[in-house]
Amino acid sequence: MRGLYAIADVATLDARGLDPLAFAEAVLAASPAALQLRAKDVPPRQALALLRGLAPMCHRAGVPLIANDRPDLAILAGCDLVHVGQTDMPIDRVRRIAPGIGVGVSTHSLDQLHTALAARPSYVAFGPVFDTTTKKSPDPVVGLATVRVASPRAQAAGIPFVAIGGITLERVHDLAGIVDAVAIIAGLLPPVREAGPAAAGDLLREVAVRALTFQQAFSPQPAVAGATR
Repeated sequence: MRGLYAIADVATLDARGLDPLAFAEAVLAASPAALQLRAKDVPPRQALALLRGLAPMCHRAGVPLIANDRPDLAILAGCDLVHVGQTDMPIDRVRRIAPGIGVGVSTHSLDQLHTALAARPSYVAFGPVFDTTTKKSPDPVVGLATVRVASPRAQAAGIPFVAIGGITLERVHDLAGIVDAVAIIAGLLPPVREAGPAAAGDLLREVAVRALTFQQAFSPQPAVAGATR
């Protein structure tokens, strides 16, 4: 896993008048590292329908689809992974329910990271690195200094490390050389303009550009002709 870990957050997209499937199509054009559906306040039947709509799109693009919180929905929809938080189902129980599906886990401190790494998840998310507005009750900001301590621990364990929380286009380059991937929600959407809401087509075009920019931040830089090491 390397690059953009894109999150389609239904509440955030609804507020901007965007359909999650259309949003996903724009993001998938950038070949991100992964796409997660976050549907916290959506009825399970609707969340399952969205996951079932996303699964063939992601699989055609060769991008892993991740369900948030619900291993049962992940199985039914044919997802590749499920993501759980500190107050969700423990990793070992997820594995019993969904033995063929990878599990990622959110962590918010070095102690939580240590515990998570011992369980050998498919990846760990760590943060919030910066202030975030997409969670109702966010955990304390960990900051770049703690990320620089945490990421090598995951690397030593051979587990991908995903930074999350308040990451913008301006901040991604501070993280690209430290972490494997960045999880992005709001940063994939342009700021709300004072002139009024933008048309969905204009928003989606900007989403596609932003997704590509995040992904390219993790691309190897081309060698300069004549350069010496």
